[in-house]
Amino acid sequence: MHEYSLVSSLLERVVAEAAAHDATSVRKIRLLVGEHAGVEVDLLRWAFGVLRENTPCAKAELEVVSVAARWKCSVCSCEVPAGAGMLVCPKCDVPATLAAGMELVLERIELQVPD
Repeated sequence: MHEYSLVSSLLERVVAEAAAHDATSVRKIRLLVGEHAGVEVDLLRWAFGVLRENTPCAKAELEVVSVAARWKCSVCSCEVPAGAGMLVCPKCDVPATLAAGMELVLERIELQVPD
């Protein structure tokens, strides 16, 4: 289960950011997870619930935003619809490339800082 190591790395990064800003805790973490990123969101959430204990993220909300796959022509950058069978540009007749849907991005961290 690589979600465990993903969350471990995520928490390291978030805890470092919290320390850099003298935060007392983390309120919310927002992740963008691509449809083809190879991440099981339920396992990611479970690992987050386990690993966040005894960290500044202990009570943080994990918001996961799913990013749909988008395909484009590598020649003309035309959008190629995914549900039409072959992923080939209708104009150039070349295979499409994945333009979105592979990402795993830490988009936002909400921190509680002292007054």
